[in-house]
Amino acid sequence: MSDRPVQSNRIVPPALPSTPDFTLEYLAPNCAGDTLVAAKSLLLEYGHFVAAHPSVASFCFGALEQEVANLPSSYLDQNGGAIVAFINHHPVGFVAWRCLPTPELALAWELKRLWLRPEARGLGIGRALVREVLDRARVHGKSIVLLDTSPDVMLAAYRLYLQMGFAECPPYNGRRLEGIVYMRKCL
Repeated sequence: MSDRPVQSNRIVPPALPSTPDFTLEYLAPNCAGDTLVAAKSLLLEYGHFVAAHPSVASFCFGALEQEVANLPSSYLDQNGGAIVAFINHHPVGFVAWRCLPTPELALAWELKRLWLRPEARGLGIGRALVREVLDRARVHGKSIVLLDTSPDVMLAAYRLYLQMGFAECPPYNGRRLEGIVYMRKCL
């Protein structure tokens, strides 16, 4: 983890001149009920957004419903985790990560489900969420972070990943799906 102050499960990112104050909260097994409700709501919003785009609708929604129902265990049980972003105690963003079951990817994490509500976009919160996952990956001895995305549907996220040093790579989790781009960042 970086040298940002931590109070319980809250991570206080450095303030940027033009962004409102926001906090990131890690979903621990004993996280507060309102944080868990917020995480589930954000994750379902992500799913509804994806489902509204026929080109990628089948990409994740079946698995997503199970992830929501089992939060935070759905990621913790895969040696990963999840973080919720708040502006003034209002939930505005979500990201998760997990280890992959493939032995050759033992040193990798997969970044999952980056989602920001419209009012939080363009404020650096998405970057802070991704950076937090990258920092945690380094601390946990990971050397690669992988992800998949759809530039046609999630252009802002795709651009963010490129800005943060992710590069396109071959599929790491099975066959290539149409409309999906696979990316990796070496740490």
